[in-house]
Amino acid sequence: MNQIVSGDSTAPAGVSRLRTIGDSGVRDNSNFGLRRVRLAVQGDVNEFVSIYLQPDFAVAVSNQTAGERREGFVQLRDAYADVFPTGDKSFRIRLGQSKVPFGWENMQSSSNRLALDRSDGINSAVPGERDTGIAAYYTPSQVRKIWDRLSSDGQKLFGNYGAFGLGVFNGQGINRTETNDSVMTVALATWPFELDGLGLDGQVLELGGSAIRNRFNPELRSGGVSPVSFKDNRAGVHAVLYPQPIGFQAEWNWGTGPEFDPLTSQIEQRSLNGGYVQAMGRVKQSPLGPFYPFARWQYYRGGFKGATNAPRLETEELELGLEFLPTPALELTATYGWASRKEADERRLGQADGQILRLQAQWNY
Repeated sequence: MNQIVSGDSTAPAGVSRLRTIGDSGVRDNSNFGLRRVRLAVQGDVNEFVSIYLQPDFAVAVSNQTAGERREGFVQLRDAYADVFPTGDKSFRIRLGQSKVPFGWENMQSSSNRLALDRSDGINSAVPGERDTGIAAYYTPSQVRKIWDRLSSDGQKLFGNYGAFGLGVFNGQGINRTETNDSVMTVALATWPFELDGLGLDGQVLELGGSAIRNRFNPELRSGGVSPVSFKDNRAGVHAVLYPQPIGFQAEWNWGTGPEFDPLTSQIEQRSLNGGYVQAMGRVKQSPLGPFYPFARWQYYRGGFKGATNAPRLETEELELGLEFLPTPALELTATYGWASRKEADERRLGQADGQILRLQAQWNY
């Protein structure tokens, strides 16, 4: 459930421009909605090959003739096969549509992430988090031991991915047809350090970074995609101190990408930067079950290539939240945020300032 307390002071009366790129339910006249309805099919074909298929049944689209929003359409999220050449699953080659290894939070599943949305600054690099291509992941045994210990302790990791990842993808985004001859190359590295020797028994600090090199053709308002491909290059860093009981998490990235300029009414090559800083706590046991309080500040200045005409986004938001697990299968989250957002394209130049209250129930299986 979403509540927009105040909207765009520069927009027409009664029209709010307060939006998030991660939750289409943040809009006017919104109450209850389904964000994700996903049914995963996975299994091992043999000791060398496994498959994974995941559609999403909660996609919303707009009726192009009437302009009415419709809910409950199906979209393919994941469809890939993992090949394990060595048989021990420390090294895997992933073929198909899957997550692009850029950004720690981007790789993290919604079932593990505390905040309801990924941050604009990191997620704008790969909207939808996925693309079609080939990736290779490698996890040394000493890293796997640390991650297994954290997982069994109930910590929120970033998923079934390697300490080192390298991928080649189409580069146009999830469920979008490739539009140029270039490919997107991506690399990620992350490493957990046990801090027992520093007197912080059980504490783990994970550090890493990732990079993207790509050319991207934005979708045009007039129809089709831009005949010009723009540089879409980024580099980012991340740090995670797992909460035991207090932790911190931060990511930032810098780069260049397409961005619409309202003055020239053209898409141009522009610089960008953004990320987030998050503090979180963890109470493993209480009469009602474990819970996680958190606070996150995010910032972004740059184009959003995933939207029509690659509008410029200016995001600054402080969000307070609490996640509660009465049972491992049920996750309840409440967040309250103070947001300042600006989307600049040929249709609007307004600044939106307001507060957002959101409540989410998520079933994990």
